[in-house]
This record gives sequence, structure tokens and C-alpha cells, in this order.
Amino acid sequence: MNDIIEQHRIKEEPYYRAVADEVELFEASYAAKMPMMLKGPTGCGKTRFVEHMAWKLGRPLITVACNEDMTASDLVGRFLLDATGTRWQDGPLATAARHGAICYLDEVVEARQDTTVVIHPLTDNRRVLPLEKKGELLRAHPDFHLVISYNPGYQSLMKDLKQSTKQRFGALDFNYPEHDTEVEIVAHEARVAAAVADKLVSIAERARNLKGHGLDEGISTRMLIHAGSLIARGVAPIAACRVALVRPITDDPDMRDALDAAVSTFF
Repeated sequence: MNDIIEQHRIKEEPYYRAVADEVELFEASYAAKMPMMLKGPTGCGKTRFVEHMAWKLGRPLITVACNEDMTASDLVGRFLLDATGTRWQDGPLATAARHGAICYLDEVVEARQDTTVVIHPLTDNRRVLPLEKKGELLRAHPDFHLVISYNPGYQSLMKDLKQSTKQRFGALDFNYPEHDTEVEIVAHEARVAAAVADKLVSIAERARNLKGHGLDEGISTRMLIHAGSLIARGVAPIAACRVALVRPITDDPDMRDALDAAVSTFF
């Protein structure tokens, strides 16, 4: 089991550019054993932030990409059949709680509400996880920390966290960085010149102004890094932007033309 936990330990520091006091607030929440909720648009750096904090705190990180088919057993664990009979296998949440890892439930609202309620006993002063099928009350390791994330912009009344769940967490708001900071991030991650990164960020800012006016979501920082990486590998900037920025976010011909025109303005 120690080998399994070590697989989740982050050996090298993930690059993360702090934009406010989020690092200090997360460290304080970890020390206070307060679960944390990260809210913000897709591709703005929530996952990278959690990876950076896991490295900084020296804790393994177990990440779960939540989906609507995920059951409580997928999180908690189940009995499996093998050649010797049945054996219990902890799920990712139980593994993290048992061994003191950070458990990160990414896009938690994609999971069914009857699944997410299993985290409740871990998010108050009890810090326990009932393994009902096994007949065990798992008391969380002192270093265990629970982090969830979601994108409020995508949520509807049918897909949102219950207030009884939200109020168990502290919350940090994430958004796309300020222009100069985002340029620095894109230049570092994509290994392109600052001038190229500046143009990519300017394109993204134009696209983000169209959110709700033909676009469901703007161009994310992650997408800019993808475009920059293509450019760094010799792809023509306009072609790189078309593949990595424009085509992924819309199928509407008029919107594509508008975004292509924005790309041509800067490149």
C-alpha cells in the first residue's frame, strides 16, 4: 500500500503563479483541517493549484475526475473476487483518508447527489468515513485533506451542490489571471517568447468578452498554452490558433469567422 501511495506523491514542484493570497489561505485551511472548494472556469488553473499545494505540503494527491456514472462504491470501495475468494479494495476517497493524502474531487457536481453525500462525515468534526459494506468506521488520518472543484458557470438548478454540502467547505474563487500575469504563465508553460504569449492572451480576452453572446465558455489559459506549444514546435501561429483556440470552442460558422478574424488581427 505504501507503494501505491508513493505513486501519488508529486516529486517535482509544479509551476504555479499565485495571483492573490490563495496559497496562504489553503495552507491555513489545511492546518485547520477545513475542507476546501475551488470555484472557477475550466482551464483557469484550479487543478495545477492543488498539485502545487500537495507538493508544497508534502502530501500525496489522489485525484478523482467525477462523472454522472460514478457511484458511492467508486469513491469508498468495494469487495472484489479473486482466486482466494473475496477481498476489500479501498476506493480513492478511503485510500486518501486512511493514509493521509489530499483527495481532490474534480468537477464534483458531475457526480450524482446520492454519491456526493458520502463525503459529509469527512467534512465536519467527526472526520470519519463509514465503510458500511465492510462494517468499518474509518477515522481519517490527521494529514487527510479533502478538496473539491467545480465551474459555477456551467451549473444549473439541476446540477449544483446542495447547501448542506457547500456549507461544509471553505471556498476560493479562481478566474483567468490579469493580462500580464497570464502572459507570464503562457510564456513559461508553452516556452514561447513573451511577445507571442501577449498576442495569445489578447485573443483570449476578446473571446471571453463573447461569453454569453454566442460562446458558452471563453478561451482558457490551458488552451493558450496548447496554442503556444504548437507555435513553439514550428506550427504557423494562425494555424496553431485555429486548431487549439477556435475550433474546440465553437461549431458556429459566424462565430468561427469572428474568432479567426481576431487571430488574424494579432498574427
